[in-house]
Parts: sequence; C-alpha cells; structure tokens
Amino acid sequence: MVYEWLYPLHDIIHAFNVFRYVTFRAVYAAIFALAISFLLGKWTIAKLKELKVGQPVRQDGPQTHLKKQGTPTMGGVLILFAVIASSLVWARWDNRYLWMLLATAVWFGGLGAWDDFAKLKARRSDGLSARSKLALQFLGAGLVMAIYFQTNPAGFAHASELNLPFVRQPLPLPAWFHVALSILVIAGMSNAVNLTDGLDGLAAGTSALVSLVMVIAAYLAGHYKLAEYLRIPFLPGMGEGAVVMAAVFGACLGFLWFNAYPAAVFMGDTGSLALGALFGAVAVLAEQEHLLAIVGGIFIIEMLSVMIQVTSYKLRGKRVFKMAPLHHHFELHGWDEPKVIVRFWIVAIVLVLLSLSTLKLR
Repeated sequence: MVYEWLYPLHDIIHAFNVFRYVTFRAVYAAIFALAISFLLGKWTIAKLKELKVGQPVRQDGPQTHLKKQGTPTMGGVLILFAVIASSLVWARWDNRYLWMLLATAVWFGGLGAWDDFAKLKARRSDGLSARSKLALQFLGAGLVMAIYFQTNPAGFAHASELNLPFVRQPLPLPAWFHVALSILVIAGMSNAVNLTDGLDGLAAGTSALVSLVMVIAAYLAGHYKLAEYLRIPFLPGMGEGAVVMAAVFGACLGFLWFNAYPAAVFMGDTGSLALGALFGAVAVLAEQEHLLAIVGGIFIIEMLSVMIQVTSYKLRGKRVFKMAPLHHHFELHGWDEPKVIVRFWIVAIVLVLLSLSTLKLR
C-alpha cells in the first residue's frame, strides 16, 4: 500500500524513491508488525479471557503444566493480524507471491482456529481428528501450488529441479515428485511447528529465528545479481516474500513479549499451523527447501520424536522417549521448562548459522 501510494511521487519528492527497495520495506514491515503486537497484545489477551478461550492441558503430561489450565489460547490471531496488516502496508500489491503467502496464512490460520474451537468445545487437548486436519493441510498446500503454476506456467519447468548445497547443478526430479514434495514440505512444516508449540515461548522464539533466514532466502531469490553470484535460482518478484517474512519476524517478537515464560497467552493452532505453512511456502516458492530443512531442525526433530514414539509403541509396545514431543521428554528428565526453552533456542541459533553457510556452498 505504501509503495502504491508514495513511490509514484518520487519524481516530486525524491526521498520517496526509498520505497522501491525491498530491504527498506522489509525492515519497516518488521517494525510495524512488532508495534501492532505490542499495542494490541494486552487488549487481545483481555478479550480472549472475556470470551473464556482457555487452553485445555494434557493430564498425562508434566504436572507443572496443570497450572497453565485456562491460560488464554488462540493468541495466534494477534500474530496473523500483525503479519497480514504489515504485509499489506509494506509489500507491493501487484506481486503474486504476496497474495499466495497471505492466502497460505489465512487458510492454515483458519484451520488452526477451527481446531482450537474444537478443543475448547470438547474441553480437551484434542481437537479435529488427525486425519481431517492432515487432509485439509494437504488440500491447502495443494491449492498454493496450483495457484503458483496457474499464475506462472513456466514455473512447472522448475518443478523438475531441486537445489541442494554442495551441488552446483540442480538435481533433476520427476515434476510430479517435486510437486508432491513441495506439498509435503508445506503441510509437514505446519504440523512440525504445531507440535513444537508446547512450552512458553518455544515456538514463537524459534519461529522468529527461522523467519530471519526465510527473509534472506526470499530476498536473494528475488535479486538477480546476488542470485547469480550465489548460483541460486533467480525468481523475479520473490523479494516481496522477504517483506512478508520480515512481518512474521516482527509479529513473533511482539507475541513473544506476552508468550515468554510464564506465558500470559498461547498462540494455539491458529498461530502455529499458519507459521509453519508460511515457512514451508516461502522455502518452496524460493526453491530453497534445503534451507528450511536445516534452520527448521528444531521443528523437524520435534515432529520426528512424535513419529518415532507412535511407531515404536505400535510395533513394540514400548516408548523411546519419556514423552513426545521431545521437549516434554527433557522436562520429565528433570530439566526446568525455562532451561528446555533456552537450550532449544541455542540449538536453533546454531542451525541459523549452519543454514546460512550453505548458501555459498555450491
């Protein structure tokens, strides 16, 4: 919106020329989203309390979590509002990537809200059935890819290539397989962030770190000279994805102010499903899936711990971990909740550095 309104006036007021730069608009998208989260945080929490939107807590989990029963949930509406509002203000409206990412946020955020309402209605920690939720996640991811190919027919040619670190030339893949992989990345990361959202500030803090790498990935993909230098695919317009991811960064930081231990509000599935899907969508659209596989390592490990636990119990009747997801295992192992959170953040920071190092490894 700012670009459409003010940049055309740059011939009259030269200072307005700054609005054509993605970097400038991305910085202010982050600040704007952060400000929205700060300004509306207390009001949102009060409103959720008024509506009695309290978090159900698993009775078989760590007993220290029982005191969290009734803490306002669905705080993800604050994150979503901040991201969407900031993106609409600072991104270019003539950019197809902007609308694909916002559609992703709305679809998965709406699904998360439905799941949160189902939990509240049933007054338990389980909402929609896993099968129903997964089907809708795959449907949403499939729609994102369908829109991508519909708006850019040439994009399907790229669907037969997978970019990897240490490999100069893209890895050829059957187009149908890469499309299926892209859908899996979006839906899978949505679930992964959802499973990580079990401790105060864990998902929000980790998401802020991941979003920084996604800002860089989107910006580089949309910058011809940098993309050529780093030997990554140049995708005209993808730079606007950096503006959206910067808004995610600011929104997560602002939300973390209220979600930090002891949390005054939880993001719920409304926030976690949307954040994960956004990360997956940016990685897929920027053709940098391997970056997300590294920087999103915390999310992936949390998801794998659940898969391993369920599989082991079904096949052997034994559990590998004291409890899954993995953060609960460490809690039951004797770590205090704040210690688990900070140590997971430290690992996430290391993964940020490792992921960025791969950009030049071709």
